[in-house]
Amino acid sequence: MSGKRNFSLWNIWVASTLLKVLLYPAYHSTDFDVHRNWLAITNKLPLKEWYLENTSQWTLDYPPFFAYFEWFLSQFVPASVADDGCLDIIDVGNYGWPTVVFQRSTVILSEIVLFLALQKYINISADKEKARSFVVASSIALSPGLLIVDHIHFQYNGMMFGILIFSLLAVKQKKYLQCGALFSVLLCFKHIFLYIAPAYFVFLLRVYCLDIHETSFKTPRSLLKSVRWSNLFKLGFTVITVFVIAFAPFAYYGVIPNLMSRLFPFSRGLTHAYWAPNIWALYSFLDRVLVQLYLHVPGISSIISRYIGPESLVSRLKNSTASTKGLVGDVEFFIVPTITPKMSFILTLFYQILAVLPLLLFPTFKKFLGSITLCAFASFLFGWHVHEKAIMLVIIPFSFIAVSDRRLLYPFHTLVNAGYVSLFPLLFKSPEWLVKVLYTLVWCIIYFLSFNEVSKLSKSLSRRVFYMDRTNLIYILGLIPLTLTIGVLDVLSENFELLKRLEFLRLMMYSVYCALGIIGSWNGLSWIYFLDDTLNGDSSAVA
Repeated sequence: MSGKRNFSLWNIWVASTLLKVLLYPAYHSTDFDVHRNWLAITNKLPLKEWYLENTSQWTLDYPPFFAYFEWFLSQFVPASVADDGCLDIIDVGNYGWPTVVFQRSTVILSEIVLFLALQKYINISADKEKARSFVVASSIALSPGLLIVDHIHFQYNGMMFGILIFSLLAVKQKKYLQCGALFSVLLCFKHIFLYIAPAYFVFLLRVYCLDIHETSFKTPRSLLKSVRWSNLFKLGFTVITVFVIAFAPFAYYGVIPNLMSRLFPFSRGLTHAYWAPNIWALYSFLDRVLVQLYLHVPGISSIISRYIGPESLVSRLKNSTASTKGLVGDVEFFIVPTITPKMSFILTLFYQILAVLPLLLFPTFKKFLGSITLCAFASFLFGWHVHEKAIMLVIIPFSFIAVSDRRLLYPFHTLVNAGYVSLFPLLFKSPEWLVKVLYTLVWCIIYFLSFNEVSKLSKSLSRRVFYMDRTNLIYILGLIPLTLTIGVLDVLSENFELLKRLEFLRLMMYSVYCALGIIGSWNGLSWIYFLDDTLNGDSSAVA
């Protein structure tokens, strides 16, 4: 009798750690100095000054638990690293190799949280599901997105996603208070997870705080009787306690207004310097195309001039350069209507409400994961000043449901390919080009085959639209010439001034093409989520 297969992530952790150590000398972004500055602030200054200090432009703008985390790390800074400038509060960091080794090592160590969460996910899966769970877990552990963003570009997303996965597993085990506590902790670490808070709120309310039957809504009294008041108070007390622990010290010192202004800087523009591949990338691209048609095609210019005064448009084009170069700030649209924060918020909220409503009827674990994914999609596609790195918040939860039905693999494969390629501009130097391209290519091939092998065959697979399947494949293959073309242009731009001036054009190519794939993935998942029962059948999370 053969022994049980080993589904441990230990070998993957060891191998990936060795690779990450080899990448220590690689390029790191200004985010490295951001976190170095936060180490210095939390180490050298009293708590009441953490959200007031502004010697550097890299001010502390994460929630309190992350500030406490930086303080914790600063307690372990060796003297040689401190002497290297790691803990200096200055305008621009002046540090060397010791600081690089220390900070990159903290990312690897903090990522242990992610590996523990993924291993737990495998361990609590049913025996017949372990192979499938191992493929999902290993795909996240070896994610090109985490390698690029955390271990080269420099951030601490692995630990954050580890906490997120622990909260998801609490739902799978019906430990709803634990889920609420963990997600609250996560929000106090990084507020970008507010993107998916509506799904958590509605799901926990439905499965833990409401006992809904057919007669629950016939009278106001029956509605009140459907509320599990003791559970509601326990969940509310748990969540509030976490936030009190996080924010109370800063409330005591009266710096909450400063803290909140750091967390939510609404003065930023609609798009980031590099357009995140979302709806607004296509919207901005449309405006740029219409501007060029206006300037160079007489017939088109006369039509546009009927609606926009030609003199005002020409003067605006002469006086504005920021929006065409992708600089951070207020984005100016010349022909299409300007988008305001209110419009962006309404669109995001609308699609998030659509995503959470089915949870009231089908509060299953799979439906919950689908709702989280669609909430993240809505925030990424329609949100204000979205960073390209936020695509990871869509990919991670989608990974857990992609194998539940083979039809989900088509939008999933499109998402991960477009999403990971959209991160390539973060590493814009030549030495890292081969690393990011080869690693992502190998990962995509391995997990394209692995996900297909372990995914469940749908009973309604015959209803697939083969044309759309082929379209997805053609789109994914199109990423290869896109990446190679931009890579060649990047190399040539070092010798040709014209190409150097067209840097934003190359970034726009990434944004627009990847946006098409991500929007297509969103449409594919939405179709299955709303119009099919694929994600309704699992009742493992129902209270």
